[in-house]
Amino acid sequence: MTQVSKKPPAPQPSEFRGELSHGEDHINKVTWAGSIGSEHAIAPRIRVGRDRWFNILWLIPIGFAVALIAVAVAQGLRTMPSIQHFIADFPGVPSPTQADEQPGMPWWVNLQHFVNILFMFFIIRSGWQILVDHPRLYWTRHSRPGNEWMRVRPKSPDDPLWTAKQDSVDLPKHVGLPGLRHTIGLARWWHFTVDIGWLVNGVVFFILIFATGQWQRLVPTSWRVFPDALSVMIQYLSLNFPANHGWVAYNGLQLLAYFITVFIAAPLALITGLGMSPALSTRFHRFSRVFHIQLARSIHSLVMMWFVFFIVVHVTMVFVTGARENLNAMFAARDSNGWLGVGIFGIGAVIILAAWFTASPFTLRHPRVVQNVGNAVAGPFQRWFEKVNLSPNQYTEADISDYFWHNGTWPESPEYARLMANGFEDYRLRIDGLVDNPMELSLADLHALPHHEQITQHYCIQGWSGVAKWGGVSMSTILAMAQPHADAKWVVFYSIAEGSDGGIYYDAHPIAQMRGELAMLAYEFNGEPLTYGHGAPLRLRNEVQLGFKQVKWIKGVEFVAHFDEIGGGYGGYNEDHEYYGYSQSI
Repeated sequence: MTQVSKKPPAPQPSEFRGELSHGEDHINKVTWAGSIGSEHAIAPRIRVGRDRWFNILWLIPIGFAVALIAVAVAQGLRTMPSIQHFIADFPGVPSPTQADEQPGMPWWVNLQHFVNILFMFFIIRSGWQILVDHPRLYWTRHSRPGNEWMRVRPKSPDDPLWTAKQDSVDLPKHVGLPGLRHTIGLARWWHFTVDIGWLVNGVVFFILIFATGQWQRLVPTSWRVFPDALSVMIQYLSLNFPANHGWVAYNGLQLLAYFITVFIAAPLALITGLGMSPALSTRFHRFSRVFHIQLARSIHSLVMMWFVFFIVVHVTMVFVTGARENLNAMFAARDSNGWLGVGIFGIGAVIILAAWFTASPFTLRHPRVVQNVGNAVAGPFQRWFEKVNLSPNQYTEADISDYFWHNGTWPESPEYARLMANGFEDYRLRIDGLVDNPMELSLADLHALPHHEQITQHYCIQGWSGVAKWGGVSMSTILAMAQPHADAKWVVFYSIAEGSDGGIYYDAHPIAQMRGELAMLAYEFNGEPLTYGHGAPLRLRNEVQLGFKQVKWIKGVEFVAHFDEIGGGYGGYNEDHEYYGYSQSI
């Protein structure tokens, strides 16, 4: 008789899957994010000295008073012969001969101008929403409360377990996008998706201006631009405006403002945005040691403030220096005082306002659409940034932060209380799924394995950061012991703790990242046993990803072919419930 060999039994799904919850496809404001409730942002405060804070809303009356004084001074200056000679020598505007030689404004500039306006409004609104999820800006990489230079919430309470999530605030729904507190997942999809459109529009714009000679309208070619700009400023402030030749050439002050916006602020927005990426910062660590996440985040916010200031001043001057002529040049591609440009501008304004006022309600009603579209458009770029080779030993003990924020929903189950009561002697880590060697490991077993240690920077999706030393077991050691099957492409980590909406917390990571030098299961934090607040007895570190993916209080590890049959199928708890992305390398 021919002996038939028996196939080994197929691996069974982890029993932890039954403890998961799936999430909803809509937002209930009452139960959102564990019923976090509403806490409004305050007007931005800037630190002045050690403990004093300046409300920037005071800049409005101060600015108005300064403007009145500047008008009076400028009008007085224009009566002085020396200033009159200066303005005559440096009028700040092209001469009639120069104006006749310059080309007008082509239609594609008009179109790209409108597209840029539309994109910028949504980039700024979603950026504000991202900012208030960690409503503080720092100059150092260590995000200790009280060391920020700007904040948009009151001082946080003296609670040692105060979380970054509790520290978040909300915005009015038509100011932030979508406005609801702790909707950073959705705000980021808006931000990244529109960013890509804005960058594509910008690249096309750069190509066209240099291919057609339009760059000469935006790039100063002589140091004369500075006295010209000063002359134009005096003329504007005196309320005796210079001649408007915007159809063919900008005056000195406009030229400097547009040059700064197009060639300095826009590239700086891109560079500082990438500077907040954990994957890129960990890869280019020598650069990121100086240009760290908090410096990048602060400069990114200052660039946003420049754009807001530029838009307000730009729109104001368009209307006060000749609305019809300017709107025809900007929206109808013609040199005219007719009403066509005004009409096209009106249609564009209606489109922008309709999009503005429907964006937040649409997002709150259809968050999965925003998540899925964002993942389709921006997801490939996120996953591309993950493909960097990371190296260890990027920081030293001197770099370790003296404060490391807590975050997450605390484990309060009887199961965890029992484990903690006896020092986790009864703790077992279950490893199963598509592996040859499913196993359970005690904390003592994990301590007996080869010790791995790394000092790395933590990047929270909310914006805070901190450097810490982690000790534990390399994931490459775990993979060598478990022997995953060839079709195991993802590793799912299950937490003892529940998420904010019920069901245990979990997250999925590509198995390729688990083979990296900086992927580990940590049981030590800065040379001491891991604390309750930071994930005791065991937590994940994967330095390619943001902090919410670093699962704490781990009780199970499952190797799977894909995560689409686990939980809600989006790759993790926050992906299921708060519409994050499963790849978050930026």
